[in-house]
Amino acid sequence: MNKKIIIIPIIIVITIFVINFTSEPSAQKTNDIFHITLASPDLYSNGKYTKTFEINKGDYSFRFVPNGSSPKILTISVVGENFNFDEIFELKNTLHQTGISEYFTWEYDGTHSFNIPESGEVEISINPNGNVMGSVSVDILQN
Repeated sequence: MNKKIIIIPIIIVITIFVINFTSEPSAQKTNDIFHITLASPDLYSNGKYTKTFEINKGDYSFRFVPNGSSPKILTISVVGENFNFDEIFELKNTLHQTGISEYFTWEYDGTHSFNIPESGEVEISINPNGNVMGSVSVDILQN
């Protein structure tokens, strides 16, 4: 009887351990192909953040994690040999009133989706329009 009490928890722990190590990383689950958290002026050169990376043909969308201190205007361009996407995103707040509290949520208004016609190298440029102190995370997800 005592052996069963010890063996059952050991089997459960081993099963959890195996499941955790065989599952794919979260970036793979969300199809996140680009991520940057802009939270320091050191990440910008001449007031812009730029990075070059490889991208496959397909449909993509932006995901942002903004807050009240995020840049009010965020200009993003993604440029490749046969592709050009430019958008000016404007930070909008929404007041939520629950009866006992009030709080804001933040989101960027603008075109979030784009299509890459063929695989290749692209350059992303993110311009916070002077607000290099406000933090924001920017992701590109494959749809």
